[in-house]
Amino acid sequence: MTSFDKPAASNVSSTSPAGPDGGPEGGADADAKAVTEAALFEAFGGLRGMVETVVPGLLFVTIFTINQDLHTSAIAALAVSLLLVVVRLVRRDTVKHAFSGVFGVAFGVVFAMMTGNAKDFYLPGMLYTLGLALAYIITTLAGVPLIGLILGPVFKENLSWRTRNPGRKKAYAKASWAWGLILLAKCAILFPLYWWADTTQLGWVLIALKIPPFLLAVYLTWLFLAKAPAPIDVFAEMEAEEEAEKARKAAAASTADGPVRHRREN
Repeated sequence: MTSFDKPAASNVSSTSPAGPDGGPEGGADADAKAVTEAALFEAFGGLRGMVETVVPGLLFVTIFTINQDLHTSAIAALAVSLLLVVVRLVRRDTVKHAFSGVFGVAFGVVFAMMTGNAKDFYLPGMLYTLGLALAYIITTLAGVPLIGLILGPVFKENLSWRTRNPGRKKAYAKASWAWGLILLAKCAILFPLYWWADTTQLGWVLIALKIPPFLLAVYLTWLFLAKAPAPIDVFAEMEAEEEAEKARKAAAASTADGPVRHRREN
């Protein structure tokens, strides 16, 4: 699997081994995997999105470890989050991942300032992780797995997978179970530390658990979807229907104009 920051192109390399028909062996499979990787990159922000998620918390725990000053640590974390948004705005990149990071840091800063407990800087993010884990599990049990709701628009299939593509719905369910259970396991580690560990211990463990569980969940999602049936492009279907309707109207108009022209000629 290539870097999520630079997704692989959807074309098959000319160095791929030849199949029985003379084309690249597994060419369609390679295309599906590349398209899935690109969609995951778009949905989850890639390597840059991960960095933007980690840096504010890393800065907070580093400064707090050095000087034990809640205000300095919180202000520095919030400032770097805002700086990341500004950089994206200047470069005219998408800001949705950076903005979500700012909101998360801002909630942590406000909560810690209100309680005076530096550990509470991490509590909103931990509660969000727990809520997200439950959302993945509950929506899957309800038959509308959350990962399908997230990725459906990215694949231009919207909710067509629910009724028209059962194999894809099954893959989304597996991926949502993976996300839910991985995030629950993460919470099972962090919440006891919130009560028993000090701020620096909790902070460093949380930083260590930022990327590996995320990468595991993304990899499993990629694996499940790459083996699933291709998405149904509902946007292409709507465009095709519009073109067919235009053609029918043009044909009807042409048919209606025929007798009129014939009478004029006579």
